[in-house]
Amino acid sequence: MTLRCEIVSQDRMVFEGDVDIVVLPGSDGEMGILPHHAPLLTTLKYGIIKVREKSQEYIFTVAGGVAEIQPDIVTVLADAAENVQEIDVARAEAARKHAEEALSKISPEDADTYEKLEATLRRSNLRLDAVRRHRGSKRFPTEG
Repeated sequence: MTLRCEIVSQDRMVFEGDVDIVVLPGSDGEMGILPHHAPLLTTLKYGIIKVREKSQEYIFTVAGGVAEIQPDIVTVLADAAENVQEIDVARAEAARKHAEEALSKISPEDADTYEKLEATLRRSNLRLDAVRRHRGSKRFPTEG
């Protein structure tokens, strides 16, 4: 018995397939979703989505969004999401460095800019941490 999983970011379909389990970073904590789960709507925090399909697991970063869970489908509408295998480490490092430098120069009174830079820094750190923890593991496929 499987569960349909669709992970969509603002600009593309990140993942689509029939899976055994989906683990989401819900705003109230991590949650595992199996087939025939009760209907649920939850917001997502910055974190990792794990999808297991038979003996393979796929790992995705997610930077907020919502998930709708139905008994036979999980639909993730993410603010930003990507497969850990697709993360450009150099680009993530550059974004982190730029955000750190900009944050050190900006006044917290400029709230909008400050919040955008903090979000950029959080996302860069999430991406780099995900690569460090999950990329290259024999447990995870290199193509998704």
